[in-house]
Amino acid sequence: MRRALFTAIFCLPLLAHAQQIVPQIKFQAQTDFFKLPADLYFGEAAGVAVNSKGHVFVFSRGSTTGPAYGAAAAQLLEFDANGNYVREIGHHLYAWSFAHSVKVDKQDNIWVADKGSDMVIKFSPEGRVLMVFGRKQEASDEGTEPLKHPKPPLPPIDGQFRQVTDMAWDGAGNTYISDGYINSRVAKIDKDGNWIKSWGEPGTGPGQFNTPHSIATDDAGNVYVADRGNGRIQVFDDDGKYLREIHIDVAYDHSIRPWMGSVPAQIPATPEAPAPQNKTQLNGSPWAICITPGPHQVLFASDGFPGRIYKLALDGTVLGVLGKTGHGAGEFGWIHELACPSETLLYAAELLNWRVQRLTLEPAER
Repeated sequence: MRRALFTAIFCLPLLAHAQQIVPQIKFQAQTDFFKLPADLYFGEAAGVAVNSKGHVFVFSRGSTTGPAYGAAAAQLLEFDANGNYVREIGHHLYAWSFAHSVKVDKQDNIWVADKGSDMVIKFSPEGRVLMVFGRKQEASDEGTEPLKHPKPPLPPIDGQFRQVTDMAWDGAGNTYISDGYINSRVAKIDKDGNWIKSWGEPGTGPGQFNTPHSIATDDAGNVYVADRGNGRIQVFDDDGKYLREIHIDVAYDHSIRPWMGSVPAQIPATPEAPAPQNKTQLNGSPWAICITPGPHQVLFASDGFPGRIYKLALDGTVLGVLGKTGHGAGEFGWIHELACPSETLLYAAELLNWRVQRLTLEPAER
């Protein structure tokens, strides 16, 4: 097995403004855990989730069909707890267009968000479609094309998504869907699939979003939204009332280069260098979040640059950090989704490295 061991060090305060200084977490990274058949490949690994049996679901932008632009790129694969390939779910499903995220609820139903078709699909544990949300554009329509981003945006429509991103659930079985790249809101749907409400709009204020990219809930029913373009995690109650926001700003080694693109500007902004409107690539901007099962819940979040995973208390205190951008084991290229079945086991789905890493973390001292 290819594993890499990373020892504990401390982040150094390398920036002029005050940043959090937290310990790095010891961990092992395994890049060859998943045993794919000889003729099957991951594309960009957009989503990863784990069920109650330890089976792992990978939502990959593989099985690509069509032209370079506008191709269908979505494939849902299941592996057992030892990484052995089990099956493909939803082969040639009508909703498949552009994979974005996969989650498993407490009943082991499998849910996916497809950004390209603007749909959320609920599968039974056996892999049959139980419920669908949203509707894709009709293939026969003359105007069918990628969605536009008009300014100001078009009014959102109940029951319809525009580049949907993720989903989570509360104890009552309500579903919260982050919607997404265009609508910039959160939808709440009851256990029977009935639309209850939505909240949010484009913007930078409390309760406003710039690409709500990932979503999670805690045992108290609070809803955590990775507001990626605004560089923060917003926290709401189960009715959409704004509670607080979390900012991650941990010192890092500025000699590190991004996996792709130029080095982004630093945050927070200064009078001489205002922060860019979109903070997607900045230090600590959350791409993916997940919350561990109780009784002691913690939150994990990842950023695009410097390509790290952060461990946080639910109040936003950063408890530790691990990894960096790169191609090797324990290095990351745009973690798009995290699965955290426990405080010591993570799965990280990467877009740029076309893989899912299995990460074993050293237990934290209480």
